[in-house]
Amino acid sequence: MCAHHPDADVELIEFAHGEAARWHAGQTRHSGDPYLTHCLAVAAIVADVGMPPAAVCAALLHDVEDTSCPPGRVAEHFGPDVAQLVSDVRTVELRAILPNNLHPGVSRSPHEEAVLAIRLADRLHNMRTIEFVAPGKQHGKARETIDVFAPLARAAGLAEVSRELHDLSAAVLQPTPTAYAVTTRLLALLTMLLPGTQRVRWRQEWQAELAVLPTRRTRTRFTFRVLLGTPRLSLTLRRPAGQEPRW
Repeated sequence: MCAHHPDADVELIEFAHGEAARWHAGQTRHSGDPYLTHCLAVAAIVADVGMPPAAVCAALLHDVEDTSCPPGRVAEHFGPDVAQLVSDVRTVELRAILPNNLHPGVSRSPHEEAVLAIRLADRLHNMRTIEFVAPGKQHGKARETIDVFAPLARAAGLAEVSRELHDLSAAVLQPTPTAYAVTTRLLALLTMLLPGTQRVRWRQEWQAELAVLPTRRTRTRFTFRVLLGTPRLSLTLRRPAGQEPRW
């Protein structure tokens, strides 16, 4: 966030995080992880692609309407712009933002850019964790992602997001041999060496990277590097803030 917007109102974003944590308390995802992990992941993706603080706040709050959060609370505490973003993320058709020919040069308003970024980030994180969705639904989500969301991301100029959406979808539609599933389970087991609060993040990152590697050889090399590096990563994550490493 600070890299793109050094003058960002960090306190407002922290308040949005607190609101998301409050209203999603007790909710879990299909994986069993707290629902808040999804909000944080979507907000992180939105920040990484350079969206402004209002969009990051809206990303954190994009699902509060599915909670007991009172109507009007988002507008009251975050202003009408953030409230409109949260509403439009749920209701606006993506093809209404981008023209039918998906021409990447078409100018869009900052509001439309933010809505599109949040929707794409939401789908990207859902695809990163699609293994926890019922098998019967995975194919439909993957097909929609590769046919609609990946081209939309490319047209919006988000090439890396488009590539990952495409590759994650292709991994579902054209699964690799059993060895891939074994490697995925091994990575999940390795996260047990990490602090509990960090496991979800690293499991998702490792599995997302694994899913886009093209060959069995590259997946094996990646898994071997993770295997060798996990003990040191665990020590680093458990070290108190400010303490210097000993190696």
